[in-house]
Amino acid sequence: MDESIIYAKKYLEDLLSFFGLNTVVVAHNSEDEVIELNIPSTHLNGFLIGQHGDTVRALQFIVSNALKNNDYPITRVNVDVADYKKSHSERLAEVATEWITKVKETKEDMHLKPMNAADRRTVHKVASEHGIVTESVGEGRERHIVLKKSE
Repeated sequence: MDESIIYAKKYLEDLLSFFGLNTVVVAHNSEDEVIELNIPSTHLNGFLIGQHGDTVRALQFIVSNALKNNDYPITRVNVDVADYKKSHSERLAEVATEWITKVKETKEDMHLKPMNAADRRTVHKVASEHGIVTESVGEGRERHIVLKKSE
């Protein structure tokens, strides 16, 4: 486990240095065997996050593949830039609570817009905490959640 974290941290730091960003990445593992890599706030935040978080997800994918290609035991990685993902998830949870309230009031299913896997996980978690059933439907970029009315 430790060697996976050390490798992932060094790999991401080396990758960032190609962009001219020499920074120390904070690395640790979470309880569900995911390596958490946090890039501190810099002048390149917007560049590293990308439009709708696309660049940070790409960095995550690259580091994860590097771990897989080198046969490390832990290959799941979560990269965050200046707590962007954390604050995005918190905002999404607040909005999801509003959607859940509306579903409870109207007793009608609500189809949400397509979202990435991490955002869907956040909505599923919030909904389960509020006793609402959820279902992911669709494929690929069209995959979205349906909040189900209470029976």
